[in-house]
Parts: sequence; C-alpha cells; structure tokens
Amino acid sequence: MSFNHPPEIQSVTTADAIPDSFIKIATFNLFNYLEPPFAYYDFERIYSAEQWAKKQKWIADYVNEFQPDVIGFQEVFSPQALADLLAEQGYEFFQIVDQAQVIDDFICRSPVVAIASKYPIVDIEAVQADKTLAVAMGLQEDFSFSRQVLRATINLPHIGDCDCYVVHFKSKRPMLEHDNSNDFSTEKNIIEKLKAQVAGGWGSTIQRGSEAALLLVNMIARREESGLPMILMGDFNNILEDGVLNHLITDSLRFVSKFDSDAYLEKYCLKDSWDLFQGTENNTEHISRKPTHYFGASSSVLDYILLSCEFDANYHSSLFEVSEYNTYDRHLINPIFDRDGESTDHGVVLVTLQLRS
Repeated sequence: MSFNHPPEIQSVTTADAIPDSFIKIATFNLFNYLEPPFAYYDFERIYSAEQWAKKQKWIADYVNEFQPDVIGFQEVFSPQALADLLAEQGYEFFQIVDQAQVIDDFICRSPVVAIASKYPIVDIEAVQADKTLAVAMGLQEDFSFSRQVLRATINLPHIGDCDCYVVHFKSKRPMLEHDNSNDFSTEKNIIEKLKAQVAGGWGSTIQRGSEAALLLVNMIARREESGLPMILMGDFNNILEDGVLNHLITDSLRFVSKFDSDAYLEKYCLKDSWDLFQGTENNTEHISRKPTHYFGASSSVLDYILLSCEFDANYHSSLFEVSEYNTYDRHLINPIFDRDGESTDHGVVLVTLQLRS
C-alpha cells in the first residue's frame, strides 16, 4: 500500500535551514484498541460504534496535534484498523511482529505492540531471548517475552538506519490467583489470596526484570554487529529507577577500570531521554517529570523512551540532541467525557530530537 509522503515538519527555530532537522518519537499505550464487534478479555467488553468512533478520533486528534514521526504502540488488538487510521494521517509505514489471540470466535486476549513511521521501515524482526543465557539466569529454556518485542530498523534523516525497539514489559498483576470456588472459611480465603499475591507478584517481577535483561543483552549484541543507533520505547510497567529495570541504563562496569570501560559503556548503553533533556541548554525551566499513569492516589512514570549516544548532546560524535520532552496527560488529570471518554489510561510520551549544529 502506498501513500503520499508527509509534509516536512515545521518549526520556528533556526534549524529550519536544514530539512528534517527535527525528529519526533512517541510511545503510546492505546488501552484495549479493539475494533468491534470483537470483545477484549470477556464477552461484555465490546465498544459500541459510537465509542469506537470516539476512540479513533481521540487517537487521530493527538497525532494531528503533535505530529510524531515514529510512534511505538502498546495494547493493539486490531492492527489493520490502526494501520488504516494512521495511513489517513500520513504514516506510510506500519509493522507488527505478532497477533492477538482470539478465543471463542470473538473474544481477544494478548494484545501486541506495533510501530508506525513517516520514514521507511527497512527491516522488521521479533526479538528472541537467548535461551542459553536464560538457563544460566535460572529461567526455563523456553523463556519468552510476555509480549513479543518488536525491532524495526528505520531510515531516519541525517542519521540513517536506526534500530527502534517497542516493548510492553510484564505487568505487576500477580501471575497466580487464588480460586474462591471452594469451601474455605473467610479467613482461609484471605490467607490464600495473600499467599497468591505475594508469590504471584514476585513471579511477575522476575518475568519483567528478566525480559529487560535479556532484551538489553540482545540489543548490545545487535549493536556490536550492526553499529546502528538505538531507540527503546514502550510501557515498562515499572519505574526505571527500580532495581528490577535499572540495568537498562547501566552506566558502570564492575572490576574494569573506568578508563577502559567508559568508551565502551558510552557506545553500548542507553540513557533516559528525560535525563538527556534535563542536561540540554533547551531546558531552562527545570520542570519536574510528569507521571504517565495513575492508580488510586498514587502515580508513577511507566512509559519511557531510551536513547543511545547518537542522541546525547554530551557525546562528542552525536548528531541529535533531545530538545523537547512532552507528556500528554490532559485526559488523565482534567478529563472531559465527550472528548476523553475513550482515550487511554496512560500519558503519551513524546521527545523531539533536534539536529545539532
């Protein structure tokens, strides 16, 4: 399928003298994106025609307002509907590496990740966990990602081919659940629920942390082979600073001298785009980071975009720097039903990469 090439991004800064001086990257959890008459998870969860139209409009409105060049999506049940919607907005390139499961003919589960781009996707692959390494870590040989990780190589302006990874790591929902269909007393049922929550929650943590570790190892191996820049985006279902995931931004190497390790760490490690934005001259306000998810009275940042050194202004050979960082959260903190009633339960994170002069 072929579409017209989108117009060049417009901006009022001096970098306009060079075409395509800005690249916008977004990560977007769509929250149960499923075209009716299919249902998500159980037979009652089906969008009406009106609800579906509202959801489609909400997505299109965001895209039109912020104009990302590359978008990593999570919770996609209906990839063709999403591809069609985005094609109307100028996204010629769209890919997935997996399909949602359909049970009982119309009930869907296990949504997938997807990527859309205004620039050519020249290669696409599902990331596979290293089975030998998984076993060495104490995992089963058949270990797999709870949601298949997508790697798309995209030909971006000025920088050329770039490996873009889209993830949706295992949620904190406990892997184990207590079955109430028994004759236990109230106290016994509560005790069994507690045990299932403790053990099942830790099981989910092990899965999530293992996914992150095995993915990063795969990315390092790929980088060693290809030398391509890297972008990792998605719903991490965990704060990055937590010990479960902070190996994604490893910045030190044990038992190796700092002199020997720094150059290699710089090349193979990732940095949080927020931290890169905080360190640039463009960030003069020193604002605090907005949460991307709210649960009851608590809030946290679960959605991230991590970048390799080619996008770090402090790296001597970098071509781009993070000039803007935006978390779209109006629908979370000040929702209007007519506008936001079928939006998403996550904020949308977008970073602007500006060509360095």
